[in-house]
Amino acid sequence: MRWTQAHIPTLREDPVEAEVASHRLMLRAGLIRKLSSGVYSYLPLGQRVLLKVIAVIREAMNAAGAQEVLLPALQPEELWKRSGRAEAMGQEMIRFKDRHGKLMVLGPTHEEVITNLVAGELRSYRQLPINLYQIQTKFRDEPRPRFGVIRSSEFLMKDAYSFDRDTAGLDRSYQAMYETYEAIFRRCDLPVLPVLADTGVMGGSDSHEFMVPAAHGEDEVVRCACGYAASRERAVKTAGRDVGAGAPCPQCGKPLALEPAIEVGHIFKLGAKYTQALGATFLDEDGAQKPLIMGCYGIGVSRILPTVIETHHDDAGIQWPAAIAPYTVDIVPLNVQHTPSFDAAQSLYQALRAAGVDAILDDRDDRAGVKLKDADLIGFPIRVVISEKTLAQSQVEVKIRATGQTSFLPLASAAASLPPLVSPLA
Repeated sequence: MRWTQAHIPTLREDPVEAEVASHRLMLRAGLIRKLSSGVYSYLPLGQRVLLKVIAVIREAMNAAGAQEVLLPALQPEELWKRSGRAEAMGQEMIRFKDRHGKLMVLGPTHEEVITNLVAGELRSYRQLPINLYQIQTKFRDEPRPRFGVIRSSEFLMKDAYSFDRDTAGLDRSYQAMYETYEAIFRRCDLPVLPVLADTGVMGGSDSHEFMVPAAHGEDEVVRCACGYAASRERAVKTAGRDVGAGAPCPQCGKPLALEPAIEVGHIFKLGAKYTQALGATFLDEDGAQKPLIMGCYGIGVSRILPTVIETHHDDAGIQWPAAIAPYTVDIVPLNVQHTPSFDAAQSLYQALRAAGVDAILDDRDDRAGVKLKDADLIGFPIRVVISEKTLAQSQVEVKIRATGQTSFLPLASAAASLPPLVSPLA
């Protein structure tokens, strides 16, 4: 992509409404724009990052044997009444009547819908186990949307649902998703901490949240040097009282530490909670009818973007991991009016694109300082500067955004030397 053909509306000043670094930088770098409270549009760079996160998730889920579906966001409230959750969801669920007077909801989650689907599809133990997932927009009437897309009323989520014949099968499916989630978050360079969690309105038995420690996280985790880690809600339920810093660890008795964090994933062993309520059964080898045993696995796709920024930024801007950066290499000719240096930049851009490197060419006729500041603000993992000075030495200047390390490469071999620099970052 050439910069002059792209819509990248960077801002010089910090927006007044932004409370945290990720919100501020997503607005300044031209990733998102606010429509109303808790509702945001994604601009081209933000959409590119979303699509790359989705690609990481989809690759990992497919490799784990899950199959992708797409479920309706529009759901009859009757399904929620049958599962017993219509009232439990409270005012967060967006409800309305259609023109025929039928009560409908905008899906905050999809346990009821997927269970209703498999009730008509899975008949025999021979069809099990199965894991179905989707990447879908969810809607929740948040009482207090804040921090940009960290807590919003409309958001993108990956939700998966496993169906097994027994709890032993569920244990295997759950462990496979636990390991898959760890791999996904590693690719996104997120330092996740899996913690014991409360099942809440989802129900079921075991549950783990994948938390990223962050100064402005809305959730809190309790941790101990012995390895115990839990959400504060889980710790409170276990202890039967409020749990703060210094409270005794339930495993070893030593003082607990309390740390703010952002939840990016949550997995549950649901058992037969939904399948019994909605009649999702199968026939075993003996012809006996039994309820499907279910697991549920969610990732906040759109929440990954601000969480990465909260843990990967400096005073100049974002530091994207290469696997999900909007573009991996930013080629910056400092003087587009100087034909030799601009020609060299265009040749390098074309060569990198041909080699499969996701590059952008900053062909704006603008001041060098503006271009370099925008590159740091947006956070391209590698920046390549071509100036009259570097060209005179037949070199290009290469900067690794995450470390600030600068080096020089021969212009003639830059197209071949840059892809190996990209690979370790991804």
